[in-house]
Amino acid sequence: MSTNAKRRKMRVLFASSEAVPFAKTGGLGDVAGSLPRALKHAGAKAAVILPKYSTIPQEYQDRMKHVADFYVPLAWRNDYCGIEKLTLQGLDFYFVDNESYFKRDSLYGYFDDGERFAFFAKAVCEAIARVPELECDVLHCNDWQTALCPVFLREFYREVPACNNVKCVFTVHNVKFQGQYGDKMLQDVLGVDDIPAARDQLRCDADSINFMKGALCYSDWLTTVSPSYACELQMPFFGEGLDGIFRRRSNILSGILNGIDQGIWNPATDSMIPRNFSPKDMSGKAECKRALQEELGLAQDPTRPLVVSIGRLTNQKGLGLVRYAMDGLMARGVQVAVLGTGDADQEEAFSYFSNKYGNQMCARIAFDNALSHRMYAGGDLLLMPSEFEPCGLSQMIAMRYGTLPVVRETGGLRDSVQPYNKFTGEGTGFSFANMNADEMADTLLGACEIFWTDQKAWSQLQQQAMAADFSWRRAANDYMDIYHRLHPEIIRYNKRRDR
Repeated sequence: MSTNAKRRKMRVLFASSEAVPFAKTGGLGDVAGSLPRALKHAGAKAAVILPKYSTIPQEYQDRMKHVADFYVPLAWRNDYCGIEKLTLQGLDFYFVDNESYFKRDSLYGYFDDGERFAFFAKAVCEAIARVPELECDVLHCNDWQTALCPVFLREFYREVPACNNVKCVFTVHNVKFQGQYGDKMLQDVLGVDDIPAARDQLRCDADSINFMKGALCYSDWLTTVSPSYACELQMPFFGEGLDGIFRRRSNILSGILNGIDQGIWNPATDSMIPRNFSPKDMSGKAECKRALQEELGLAQDPTRPLVVSIGRLTNQKGLGLVRYAMDGLMARGVQVAVLGTGDADQEEAFSYFSNKYGNQMCARIAFDNALSHRMYAGGDLLLMPSEFEPCGLSQMIAMRYGTLPVVRETGGLRDSVQPYNKFTGEGTGFSFANMNADEMADTLLGACEIFWTDQKAWSQLQQQAMAADFSWRRAANDYMDIYHRLHPEIIRYNKRRDR
């Protein structure tokens, strides 16, 4: 053992633009609310930092304690920054307070988003430099909103004692959103126009810059949310113009499958479903299906397979395939229930099918968390034919409830769903390879055929799906391996838990 080795907890600061239960627009919020807690259980000293949005529920704002305030240098301006703190269920959350940037009606979608999140990234660096309790070994950044943190740390804070040994890990949750802005920001907002390395590595063409590109170039380690997506990002089709950087840095690129909160998504204890059930006693699932059919106006027929689809109604989710195949599925007596909001044409299409097929098809164009629980519990199959899917959570949640997923083999769907093998009985769901509506329909109807004709095989598949481990503990241990690779001088504080 090195004489310089330190036996102490790894200090991890998790920077995110959203975190449950304070602010959420998508899966990033779930990750930031769950992974740091799992890191604590894995032996780290973890905390989360995010903007103090005015949309954060007042009950949480009232409990925040003021920790520090200072001015953040952003090119030619110096903007006020307050740091507020709230400890929730044993995890420390820090909030960057600046009303001119974050007192808005929603999290994103403003003309000055680039400046807002450049300020947030710089404020995170300043907080590490100025606030002793925020000193860290690893700054774990997420998506384009925090992508400038590694750039700023390297270019402006190397001489600051609290910052000079901070390692940056950057996680790509969805490469489609990169933070691209005009190159005037280099001088007017970022203040790096006279730093050739930063200027060159942020540029994506002659007159624009790319926040995410900066993080991919400056971070010490890159991760994404599933092993398959890590491979896909290195391909032109999936890489959204950044595939060359992912290939170049593939030696420090890891794909770690996200988890779900298995306390919230648990059919044995879920208070939002009509009747609880478990792998040992599945009788409650039949009642959940009957109640869901009644609630949605579908025929209350246990012999009809009920296919549910829950999530954003966008092209990325492969809904064009579903629309193409809908008439054929209805002809076979399958029931379909859709829940979500999204693109206007998708909403209109599924509303049309709902009206056309009455007690066989229902579309609820809404965001309804409680109904999503009832649909996961009451469905027989979950349909998720995504064009691409960095990780996906719906398929993991569905498996917890014995609702078998039918997915396209991409990204996290490929990594989390083991396709049914009729010869060995292995599997946790069903999958198909190509963006082809007929192939999807054949796979879905093949699953329905097992539902209709082989109850023993169906029950075995349900048991195997419900036994799959999608806890955050597994992912947290993988992240801890990366942190210790970056800081080998820090010896693990406690014995690693069994996976």
